[in-house]
Amino acid sequence: MQASEPPAPDMNEVVGRDDLLLLTLDTLRHDVAVELAAAGRLPNLTAHLPGGTWEKRHAPGNFTYASHQAMFAGFLPTPAAPGPHPRLFAGRFAGSETTAGRTFVFDTPDLVTALAGHGYRTVCVGGVGFFNKQGALGNVLPGLFQESHWAPEFSVASPTSFEAQVACAERIVAGLPAEQRLFLFLNASALHQPNWFHLPGATREAGDGPETHAAALEYIDRHIGRLFAAMRSRRRCFAIVCSDHGTAYGDDGYTGHRLGHESVWTVPYAHFFLEPSA
Repeated sequence: MQASEPPAPDMNEVVGRDDLLLLTLDTLRHDVAVELAAAGRLPNLTAHLPGGTWEKRHAPGNFTYASHQAMFAGFLPTPAAPGPHPRLFAGRFAGSETTAGRTFVFDTPDLVTALAGHGYRTVCVGGVGFFNKQGALGNVLPGLFQESHWAPEFSVASPTSFEAQVACAERIVAGLPAEQRLFLFLNASALHQPNWFHLPGATREAGDGPETHAAALEYIDRHIGRLFAAMRSRRRCFAIVCSDHGTAYGDDGYTGHRLGHESVWTVPYAHFFLEPSA
């Protein structure tokens, strides 16, 4: 049974008061995320998911670049049920049917710039190639932020990518003045192919599949507590954890993403507060 949509906080109160975390688990399939949570294989994530379950949503794009452009404009994954569904963030434009009283409305072209204007330090910790800053295209999304980080050890080819990304995030938080609000965006690359090396005994020749995808999510769960601890270390943090799109592993003959299949469009989503350490 699909869990009910969690109540949305008043983002006009959250923005300016709390730190903000947007963690995209790049390429994470909804069915794999739900199965692992139900089986108790994601103890650190499910401890924070409302009701211990993922919310089923529809991605705003079917590959990383399109989906993140939409999310940075305020179009987070949409609840997978008839709407309209009020959004947490929205650019001001006439006729919007998903802007409500609790929506943080901004006048800039994107949310990142808007948060900078509200006194946030905006920081990107990149993962997949669209964040690698190694060409014009790889600079577009990181270029929205005041500060951005990418290194080969954050990439899809690294078996320790998430650990390296979390270590970077820890350094960022530790280096900020106590009074400085932070918007941290982290794009976790571990689930994106290749992910076979996260499953013991798997081989490059056998390639990726739902089992290696699941192993990559378990890998992220083993280290996500460090990220949450860093983000709650200074004040309360409002966290959004979601996938930007799924991916197909032979579903109905499809492989990969940037295509219109249920395995790609359906994503897991959650938002919650990380309360400050006692």
